[in-house]
Amino acid sequence: MSATTLFSIGELARRTGLPVRTIRFYSDSGVVAPTTRSPAGYRLYDLDALLRLELLRTLRELGLDLATIQRVLDRELSVAEVAAAHADAMDVRIRVLQLRRSVLRVVAGRGSDPEEIKLMHRLTQLSGEERRRLIDDFLEGTFGTVDADPAAVAMVRAATPDLPDDPSSEQVAAWVELAELVGDEDFRARMRRTAMRQAAGRTLDIESEAGEELMEFTRRKVAEAMESGIDPLGNGAVPAIDDLVQRFAEVFARTPDAEFRDWMAQQFEEAHDPGVDRYWRLVWSVNGWQVVPSLIPVYPWLIQALRNDRAA
Repeated sequence: MSATTLFSIGELARRTGLPVRTIRFYSDSGVVAPTTRSPAGYRLYDLDALLRLELLRTLRELGLDLATIQRVLDRELSVAEVAAAHADAMDVRIRVLQLRRSVLRVVAGRGSDPEEIKLMHRLTQLSGEERRRLIDDFLEGTFGTVDADPAAVAMVRAATPDLPDDPSSEQVAAWVELAELVGDEDFRARMRRTAMRQAAGRTLDIESEAGEELMEFTRRKVAEAMESGIDPLGNGAVPAIDDLVQRFAEVFARTPDAEFRDWMAQQFEEAHDPGVDRYWRLVWSVNGWQVVPSLIPVYPWLIQALRNDRAA
């Protein structure tokens, strides 16, 4: 052994930065066994033991457990194999932490009560497969009938909400609201009616009779009001609504009074359910899709403004 450089535990501690008692623990565990002992019985370690100890320290700092490290040191597993498996495990942990962070931000922003917090936690803890099953149950419960329109089913399924692994607080809030919405039986019935009409491309009677030119003008005026942030229930909406009601009254040879406004609102309500419109907005948010102004439904704003103007 005279030609071999040997190190005491104290020297290993100085070279590796590990405490003596930690090295002693690793030695007692057989992970880094002593090479030999001095005449006085003290443990001595060779260069190979020093290298094993340095690798052990690095792997422990990366979070690997001692049993796995033992297999690496004994060459039962390669460092690459262990690193890949550990990186995958860390990815899962990171996603969980990111999701919890998003939930906490929603709670902080909304001042949620304990019941809402528990609901948010339960819904966001669902696995990707469980979330897909929740939406599949909604689709089956909504369109799983013999008279279901395949085009309507395809339209809804093509925009399946899918919460990402690292959602923002807005996506978490949208997902929780969406999960509650799809479980409501009344909403499912309304969704079925609206989706079937939209998939069939049927126009409303008021749209057909008013004519393409007036309808295009209406959509443009309402879209401009929405983009300007005008509240349909505020005074800012009155001039636009007065103008539209007057134009429709002339086409239908009606008096632009409260009764006519109510009739207009009822006509537009036939195909544009506020709850269904809300569903699509939530899907956009959950999926992180860019909101395209030209695709935002304009009739809910129009209906609100008509109702509000009548009640004023």
